[in-house]
Amino acid sequence: MNFLTAPEAATARRLLARLPLAAAMIWPAAAHAQSQASLYWAATLNGWVAAMLALMATVVGLVSSLHHRERAANFLVGMMLSWVVLRATTAPGAAGLRPLLMTLLVLCGVQYLLRQMNWKRGWIDHALLIQCLIVPASLLLTGGQVGVLGTVWHAVLSLELVAAMGWALWLRRLRLLATPDEVQAREFHLMAVLLLPTMFALVAEMVLAGVSESLWWAASPWLLLMLPTLMLALGLQVVNSVAHARLEAEKRAAAIEQRMAERIAEVERSHSQLAEQKLEQVTERERKRIAADLHDDLGAKLLTIVHTSESDRISTLAREALEEMRLSVRGLTGKPVHLIDALGDWRAEVVSRLGQANILAEWKSPAEDVVHTLPARAYVQTTRILRESVSNIIKHSGATHATISSAVQDGDFILTIQDNGQGIPTELDGRLDRGHGMASMKSRAKQMHGQCLVESGPGWGTVIRLTIPL
Repeated sequence: MNFLTAPEAATARRLLARLPLAAAMIWPAAAHAQSQASLYWAATLNGWVAAMLALMATVVGLVSSLHHRERAANFLVGMMLSWVVLRATTAPGAAGLRPLLMTLLVLCGVQYLLRQMNWKRGWIDHALLIQCLIVPASLLLTGGQVGVLGTVWHAVLSLELVAAMGWALWLRRLRLLATPDEVQAREFHLMAVLLLPTMFALVAEMVLAGVSESLWWAASPWLLLMLPTLMLALGLQVVNSVAHARLEAEKRAAAIEQRMAERIAEVERSHSQLAEQKLEQVTERERKRIAADLHDDLGAKLLTIVHTSESDRISTLAREALEEMRLSVRGLTGKPVHLIDALGDWRAEVVSRLGQANILAEWKSPAEDVVHTLPARAYVQTTRILRESVSNIIKHSGATHATISSAVQDGDFILTIQDNGQGIPTELDGRLDRGHGMASMKSRAKQMHGQCLVESGPGWGTVIRLTIPL
């Protein structure tokens, strides 16, 4: 193996002096055959890594100052800056500063790795601080000659860093075993990928220094790159953790906003329902008051006219008005009516009225038992449509026979009134809603969300079909 020439050896020393940790503490008397190009590229790569570490330290420092939960990242910033400054201390007069920087690097690295796992011990803090005093003091007592003592301290500090990495990885494993979780498993595997190669590199560098100086010269510049690479990865992990926390916070804020919007909508619906209920209660009370006034005042007067009037026409009109008033009162009270009871009332009234007019009435009830009910307003409107239809048969149709059929089909109540009269006159020109109260009947059906259809023609009578939903 050839030795370097004097100029090449001087260049190698300058390049190697720019490397951290071991090269700063171990200064060999002569350099073995190591390619000057390899040293140059190692030193250049270290320079780029140092620049990236300085930038990363700035970013992580800002993150830790803004987020209380990331205060432990300040130790990572100290670790990065110690490595950057350590690499920059190439002047011979800075020999006493380099050991202090390395002990600070180890102190910050151990504290960050352990506090990242919320594992803190007071005796470790004190021991690391005392070590920051003992290491540079012991080396200064040698008069600035690092020698064997520097090699020993380098091994001790490296082992401390390796032990902290191993213990942090072990704590993560215990946490994963205690509470298995996909996120924790992913973090454990990531830290294992980062820490294990760095631990191996630090141990390998120490072993090579004691076994073969030539191998150490060849491998140490590259092995020592693992530590700054680890610090860069840890810095990225901090930034990613903060970004992930920010994303989770935004998701939680969005979820809270959505829940608030749902609660507000629910409150608005409740308020609207309460307002509607209050309005309905007021309306119901007013309806009952009006119904009571009609029944007690107007009803009593009409009943007096019915029993005291000497004119049959006046008595009949008063009786009809009294029936209309009672029907209105029934609609105002709001009590639902059983459909079977309504059919009985309608049948009695229709058969009686048509019979008095000498018209044969045929009533067809539903084939099956009827269990439905009609709202009070629907009962009133249907009664008036039926009365208007019967009045048209009596007054205008000239019929001798009328059929009234009812059925319940697909949730609808269907009432059909058919006569065999002369039908609606052609003078109406097909506008069936112009006469005989047809417009009124259709309007009432529409109020019940139903429909009233009229079919008629000269000579074949009239059919009125009322359909309302139950």
